[in-house]
Amino acid sequence: MPPPPVGAEAPLVSLDPALETSSAPPAAWWQLYKEPRLDALIVEALAANRDLAAAEANLEAARGALDAVHAERYPSTDVFLGATRGRDPTTEEILEIGGHRPKTLWLFEDVFHVAYEIDLFGRIHRAIEQASANAEAVAAARDSVRVLVVAETTRAYAQICALGEELTVARHSLAVVTRESEITEQRYRAGGNSQFDVHRSQALVSQVSAAIPQLEGSRRAALFEVAALLGRTPVNAPTDLLECVTPPRLESLIPVGDGRVLISRRPDVRQAERKLAAATAAIGVATADLYPTVRLVGFVGGASSEASNLTTDAGLIWGVGPSISWSFPNQLGARAHVRQAQAAQRAALASFDSSVLVALKETEQALSTYRAALDNRQALVDAQSSIHRAFEIAKNELAAGSISPLDLLTTEQSLVSLDAAVASSNSTLVQDQIAVFKALGGGWERESPPPR
Repeated sequence: MPPPPVGAEAPLVSLDPALETSSAPPAAWWQLYKEPRLDALIVEALAANRDLAAAEANLEAARGALDAVHAERYPSTDVFLGATRGRDPTTEEILEIGGHRPKTLWLFEDVFHVAYEIDLFGRIHRAIEQASANAEAVAAARDSVRVLVVAETTRAYAQICALGEELTVARHSLAVVTRESEITEQRYRAGGNSQFDVHRSQALVSQVSAAIPQLEGSRRAALFEVAALLGRTPVNAPTDLLECVTPPRLESLIPVGDGRVLISRRPDVRQAERKLAAATAAIGVATADLYPTVRLVGFVGGASSEASNLTTDAGLIWGVGPSISWSFPNQLGARAHVRQAQAAQRAALASFDSSVLVALKETEQALSTYRAALDNRQALVDAQSSIHRAFEIAKNELAAGSISPLDLLTTEQSLVSLDAAVASSNSTLVQDQIAVFKALGGGWERESPPPR
């Protein structure tokens, strides 16, 4: 691997010891949530996801290309069997040497050819290096798909559970405001409230009720997202997930490692490094074309105007010797290919540096966003606790005549709003946690053998 940009292997600057630890993250990071149903979903997704199946097929194709290049290390062989009727310069010359006049005749041939390239200038060796690096780059691309499948499956599952919690909160809030609206209406009938107070409380009931269908629709959409990730049709979506009403939570600090661990872990960085290795090997392939290609060739078989002579000494043909081919003195094209390969190698090096910078950027951004989400949630929880106490006080003071119904309604609106905000912040928090793990590039390590 080439040296990464300066400072890339240093500790992550956004690491907060109160939230994260510098220990290396585990391969199966989703198991930190201790959710057996999530674990089962990940296993199914890795086995059945269609995008991952396509990536596996691409890897098999790359391995096939590597095997084809490996075959160039061995002699090439072919067999020719044929029968031709006619006249050609070779047979006419043979007839004239024997004192015969040229004539139309049958020519029967059975020839076995062998050729072996002597890799004096490293063309085959560098071609194998290039094909191997390309296969490893495709393997890294497959691993990137695994990272995405794991992260998106976890994200969709967490979204279903978080939306379940938001629905529970919304329905509880609806029950609260409905009860208060009924009390307001009863007071109006008893002469204690105005009709204006009744309509305002009823409007709040409708407002809270309006949020429920949207949450239910979003939850169903997340369920269908899980189904697609599992390679299932919508009719076979795992509807049992709708029973989840608590988003997954971590019970420990997030292990994030450092820059060195991140660079070695992220498949996209590994893919860029392998593409750089392939581009470097391509320079060697192009450079070898500047020099002669040396082969040992041989053939044995028979050739005769009589088929019966093919298996006798009369029809025997054979030969063995060296073969040298060289594009010389005009090497403008070959040298242009070398310059092209060198430019491609410089581009691959720049892409590698860019991949490292993107990996670091995404991780630092995810950590910063996660910390902000935690601070935001804590502030909302504090406000929620205060507004719940205020609401109880307001109800008592309204009964005592110390405040107006408007004061209670305002407090009630704040209560509903903060309950929903806390539930939403729980959803945001787990999504930001998953974004951190996704940026760390985990989830591909198991069942990922290196390419042949």
